[in-house]
Amino acid sequence: MNKVLTLFFLICTVVLTSCVPQKDLVYMQNKNKATDSLQLIQEQQKPYRVQINDILNIRVKALDQDNVNIFNPVGDGQLNAGSDERAYFDGFTVDLHGNIRIPILGYINVLGFTTEEIEKLLELKLLEKQFKETANIFVTVKLAGLQYTATGEIGSPGTKIVFKDRVNVFEAIANSGEIPITGDRKDVMIVRQYPQGQQIHHIDLTDINVMNSPYYYIQPNDMIYVKPLKQKSWGTGTTGVQSLSTIITLISLVTTTILLINN
Repeated sequence: MNKVLTLFFLICTVVLTSCVPQKDLVYMQNKNKATDSLQLIQEQQKPYRVQINDILNIRVKALDQDNVNIFNPVGDGQLNAGSDERAYFDGFTVDLHGNIRIPILGYINVLGFTTEEIEKLLELKLLEKQFKETANIFVTVKLAGLQYTATGEIGSPGTKIVFKDRVNVFEAIANSGEIPITGDRKDVMIVRQYPQGQQIHHIDLTDINVMNSPYYYIQPNDMIYVKPLKQKSWGTGTTGVQSLSTIITLISLVTTTILLINN
């Protein structure tokens, strides 16, 4: 009988420790109360700098719009902002050398520039080669959507495009169906593109200090990978109800086995 009780308590202990604790599920916990987050959050408000393979939407306007039609897509007035395909074919892709090819101007290097810097650069180039100041040239440059990929333990994995200038990791995850209970929020991987290649960064979404991370705001072509918790591979249950069900099943199995042995 003592052996049965010992086995019972051992099973209960193993199963209960397999539950996912609440602290592993709650986002942005204040784990360091001395943190002054305001200063570091302001540090993150730096403009994005263009990288290789980015797609730029460039529009040129002037007093006489017919003179700048060559720089704008055909039927630009009817452009559907939600069309990913249209953005791909009509946009200007940054090549492996960091250049975009503009009608009349030729190749312009934009690698590491902000969109505002590219606007000023193109306006100066157009005034030098094509127009006079009286033409009132006005150039707008925007990223053709912020594309990222979410994979692993996430509700809706796949490649997403968000038409915003800045997107933080929580917005990206929410847009991808959220992280289920079995996902590891403490060690989310961000695979980021750099001119020299890819790098993997780790962030803890359960810590409020994630807002201070240089990887809090995602960048175009980022990959977000959420690892599964060990509880998923154990298969013992991630909630109290699931664990209780597992305990009952194991008790029944042990009891049946003992009765068969005694008989």
